[in-house]
Amino acid sequence: MQDLIAGVEKITFQLETDVLEQRGTVLLPFQGMDKSGAAVCEFFIKGYCRYGLMCPFRHVTGEKTVVCKHWLRGLCKKGDQCEFLHEYDMTKMPECFFYSKFGECSNKECPFLHIDPASKIKDCPWYDRGFCKHGPACKHRHTRRVMCVNYLAGFCPEGPKCKFVQPQFIPRGCKTSLFSLATFWCRAACRSPREQQLILVECSAHLSRSPVLSVETKAITLINAAKVELPAS
Repeated sequence: MQDLIAGVEKITFQLETDVLEQRGTVLLPFQGMDKSGAAVCEFFIKGYCRYGLMCPFRHVTGEKTVVCKHWLRGLCKKGDQCEFLHEYDMTKMPECFFYSKFGECSNKECPFLHIDPASKIKDCPWYDRGFCKHGPACKHRHTRRVMCVNYLAGFCPEGPKCKFVQPQFIPRGCKTSLFSLATFWCRAACRSPREQQLILVECSAHLSRSPVLSVETKAITLINAAKVELPAS
């Protein structure tokens, strides 16, 4: 009777459209943040997400790695469009809710995965960048790292196998040329506006002490600096 009097099948609320088109989403402050609890990006599935690595939603790619928990009960309505696996595979079963929530499971023949909660804690991206406002109450792991003294001096013989942290002064994923690398380092070291105008000439001393650039990179960059026309004083 209610459907006959006031049916709402053809009514679309503005909220539904906003959720479908992901309006009002805020970009991530930086790349590499934890998005395990976020929803799946609808635009990435269609192949045209404009936010890229800064998108706050999960970008699901590649093989389906987790069995659909609704499919196990025969209740999945997505069919082939489901982003989870519709196949009974013991190695790809979802996580056991009771073990993850309470730390124990009374079912001795539980088909779901029992994962140690401590192993799931990820490193805090804010703490790795220098400061986390949550402090000890942060849900992520705060790992204290010691910087490599040899790397800061210019060269570390251990390379990527070094047990200490080798800080990256250039953001990862940036497609920068040798000229822009030198510009980035000199702008960080110089202070006055006049020095910033003469970046690649007057700041060659800063460039020579840069731990970011190799010897070959420094030489090529200084050659490019000789071709730059200086602004009028």
